Amino acid sequence: MAQVPSVSVNYAANGSSTKSNELGMREMQEGAYARRGEQYLLIKSPPASGKSRALMFIALDKLHNQGLRQAIVVVPEKSIGASFNDEPLSKYGFWADWTVRPRWNLCNAPGGDDGKVGAVGKFLASDDKVLVCTHATFRFAVDKFGIEAFDDRLIAVDEFHHVSANPDNKLGAHLGALVARDKVHLVAMTGSYFRGDAEAVLSPEDEARFDTFTYTYYQQLNGYKYLKTLDIGYFFYSGSYADDILMVLDPGEKTILHIPNVNSRESTKDKHREVEHIIDALGDWQGTDPVTGFQLVKTPEGRVLRIADLVDDEPSKRDKVSAALKDPTQKNNRDHVDIIIALGMAKEGFDWIWCEHALTVGYRASLTEIVQIIGRATRDAPGKTRARFTNLIAEPDAAAEAVTEAVNDTLKAIAASLLMEQVLAPRFNFTPKTPQSGPVEGFDYGIGGYDPAKENVGFNEASGQFQIEIKGLVEPKSKEAKRICQEDLNEVITAFVQDKTTIERGLFDEELVPEELTQVRMGKIVGARFPELDAEDQEAVRQHAVAALNLTQKAKEIALSGGDDTETTGNTALIDGVRKFAMDVRELDIDLIDRINPFGEAYAILAKSMSEESLRQVQAVISAKKVQLSPDEARDLAKRAVKFKQERGRLPSITSPDPWEKKMAEGVAYLARMKQEAVNG
Repeated sequence: MAQVPSVSVNYAANGSSTKSNELGMREMQEGAYARRGEQYLLIKSPPASGKSRALMFIALDKLHNQGLRQAIVVVPEKSIGASFNDEPLSKYGFWADWTVRPRWNLCNAPGGDDGKVGAVGKFLASDDKVLVCTHATFRFAVDKFGIEAFDDRLIAVDEFHHVSANPDNKLGAHLGALVARDKVHLVAMTGSYFRGDAEAVLSPEDEARFDTFTYTYYQQLNGYKYLKTLDIGYFFYSGSYADDILMVLDPGEKTILHIPNVNSRESTKDKHREVEHIIDALGDWQGTDPVTGFQLVKTPEGRVLRIADLVDDEPSKRDKVSAALKDPTQKNNRDHVDIIIALGMAKEGFDWIWCEHALTVGYRASLTEIVQIIGRATRDAPGKTRARFTNLIAEPDAAAEAVTEAVNDTLKAIAASLLMEQVLAPRFNFTPKTPQSGPVEGFDYGIGGYDPAKENVGFNEASGQFQIEIKGLVEPKSKEAKRICQEDLNEVITAFVQDKTTIERGLFDEELVPEELTQVRMGKIVGARFPELDAEDQEAVRQHAVAALNLTQKAKEIALSGGDDTETTGNTALIDGVRKFAMDVRELDIDLIDRINPFGEAYAILAKSMSEESLRQVQAVISAKKVQLSPDEARDLAKRAVKFKQERGRLPSITSPDPWEKKMAEGVAYLARMKQEAVNG
């Protein structure tokens, strides 16, 4: 099984994101608190960046200084309610403490939702200030008391990605109604805001009313004290995964292993046997620790591993293990547990700072879930300098009829890793290069500084942002288009890399003209996603999204080809890669960026990590589906041809040596043929 991480990111570990200011706030909390006056605030920041505490600061200010009557904190599941227990914030410099009376933390209350809904009613009538409940309890309470009952209060929704604008999602409908009534303050928080997963969380017009505060993965990880490197990779195995597990599971690393869902292709359909098999592969079973319920396993080297099995369905056993993992007295004890084996648990809100390896078997359908799982390994902890996420996937097996499904899983895993690269990269700000362009304050333009004669790449270490000049770039005009280019490029990229035809062609179509993907497919996706934008704004969003994706890919290619000496490149490999690419081309213009296949680098990694035979097979499955031009695509090409004519004064030529010009000409010819056939009937 070849091990080639598909993404390896290095960070400076400069300690900035873990330091506190005089009010006891970390960098992310300070940034969010600066927006505390907003009526509608969306906080996007990675797992473990301190969102719960950020909310406490904001809520206290709204209650004491902004005249709100009460604060209601809504969490997706009971276990997360513990994040909002009392905090003596004044001890660290803040002007008030966070207190929740025990009777109003409904996550800890016994009984079903009926009793809890009654408790919400009592709270609304009381003079107490803070209530914590689950998404479900809140939904039932709104149904029972009506949205008017919540006027003049702060509603804070944690793990906001659980909500959606789908009419069947009650919480989404309630939030829409609260925004329409406009009598509450809303704070929404999420660590993985991928609407590409399924559907919009809010309707676009509701979302436009929110002020967004984004704290990026880059800022978070770059500002850690200990963790310097994060590797993300997918590896292929054949046969049963339990046989090959030790090829990727290092017993010396603190690991959370998520075994496959019983319905997935990778599962043997007997989860208990799988766990036994894994334990057996690790060494000799020594029995169970009577206090924690952990399995004790002696490795061939004589070390005793402490393994927490969360797959066991027997409630008494599982509850004992679960309680031992949450034991607050052991939180800072690195030796408390070595490996956690889980199936559906230990994803969100699960805090084990020592985890160095999140190993997941089988493809996970949702990007949100992958981000959450990776979040388990990206906590900062003394002595932990490296962390990794590995996705083990079954190689397509020629004999199996499930080969198409295997191919789909492979493509999805690649899409996920492309996306994680965008999530982990610094933030891109693009501007058109004009004679008036000049350096932006706070940005470092590398050796030699800013060059007025070239397109420049500036970087601001503190904010983790690029400032990149591109010739011919269309700038967004409307407020919404500007917001998308600033906040939501990853959303557009998510939709693009998850589009099956796009990724299949990008990886396996040898005759592909990249512009068919970067201009036509991406153009279509932007149009479908943001129909309210005019054509020029849609084009601006398309260009910005393609530039962000392709520059990350080019930078990675340069970083990987620069040898394996990560020590010398350190945390600047990606930044250096973007700079080097901009320096090496004659000019960095949008046409050049559109001519890059966004999946070229992913294919190079796939070719290294999959056996040649499997790769050929995947190629065959996809080639068999090769489609001819459709009328829709021909129309898109013809539109691009009109633009080409405006710029060059002639139509694209079908005999042109330039493959993209030829492709546009084919689109025009195809439409002409269709018209002719219609006339001839």
